[in-house]
Amino acid sequence: MDTNEILEYCLTKRGVTETFPFDNETLVLKVGEKMFLLMPLEKHPLQINVKTDPEWSAELRERYPQITGAFHMNKTHWNSVQVDGLKRELILQLIDHSYELVFKSLTRKIQNIIINS
Repeated sequence: MDTNEILEYCLTKRGVTETFPFDNETLVLKVGEKMFLLMPLEKHPLQINVKTDPEWSAELRERYPQITGAFHMNKTHWNSVQVDGLKRELILQLIDHSYELVFKSLTRKIQNIIINS
């Protein structure tokens, strides 16, 4: 997968916005003003940071050398994923999981606004 594929996939989800809050090269995708994916656009090979359930994080890190604790983030909940060498299905699953975790953490009011928009 490449940057455009990941961005296009994320933008199909309800309530997703794209921002550059940190610098001009780190794209941050949010749902309900909360981050669910970060993607440094100038980093090669392509890497994304996604939120992951802590138990699954441990399993992923053991199984895939491309998945590590995210730099400058809470490593219990965030993983850096080097996209090269991983199956597309796994990358999409990680994106979906991150989105769902963050969406579920939003207030019911914000969830309903997103669902009904």
